[in-house]
Amino acid sequence: MQLNLTKPIAFIDLETTGINVASDRIVEISILKIHPGGKEEVKTLRVNPEMPIPAESSAIHHIFDGDVKDCQTFKQLATQLSSFIDGCDLAGYNSNKFDIPLLAEEFLRADVDFDLRNRRLVDVQNIFHIMEQRTLSAAYKFYCNKEIENAHSAEADIKATYEVFLAQLEKYKEVEIADEKGNKYIPVTNNIEALSKLTARGRNADLAGRIQFNVKGEEVFAFGKHKDKSVEEIFEKEPSYYKWMMDNEFPLYTKKIITQIRLRMKTSKG
Repeated sequence: MQLNLTKPIAFIDLETTGINVASDRIVEISILKIHPGGKEEVKTLRVNPEMPIPAESSAIHHIFDGDVKDCQTFKQLATQLSSFIDGCDLAGYNSNKFDIPLLAEEFLRADVDFDLRNRRLVDVQNIFHIMEQRTLSAAYKFYCNKEIENAHSAEADIKATYEVFLAQLEKYKEVEIADEKGNKYIPVTNNIEALSKLTARGRNADLAGRIQFNVKGEEVFAFGKHKDKSVEEIFEKEPSYYKWMMDNEFPLYTKKIITQIRLRMKTSKG
């Protein structure tokens, strides 16, 4: 099956020092870029994370400090990576929760702006969980009847993710499911915009889910003492809350979003 694309889509997989989006670093990145018409490009790079790789992480992806000590840092690679995915929609396996948020942090640390406006995000894991509910290895076995060779290398995982994605589109073509009210609909179609909406699983304003949109489309806090309250309202009544967030260990992309909100407030006041 060939994807129905109006612009390129980049499937991204990261191997990292850990799972903390705000503080961990990339040690390997693989990007599979699919162009309208089906042309494929793969870029796989090892990255010096500028910090020790914990043993428990190396036990999973088999990348050790010595393997990356002579590699370029993310800051040195950021411009070419940004250029490679420029104009692309983004996809991956658990990518909305992990790979894309962590990648955004790395770009922002490298002083390369990473903006999700005009990008659609497709999380293959969410399609799987909606329709079958399992893991990447299980998904590969279930949909493709194959075992992943060299699992937990970024390139093997992302190629498996792409094969699973194509198999999902084929398997669920014209398949109906019922929503909470019993209304039947076909959730999985060969349409990136529809799949982006399907796999979003929530309306986050930032990537970490700390700021969300309410039913009115207003940004609200999704945590802490101001949960469900308007960000603008709190910043107006309690300006120190913005400074507290900027001074603490929130992801850089979250800080970018609240800064945009704060600047918007200042602009609206003239």
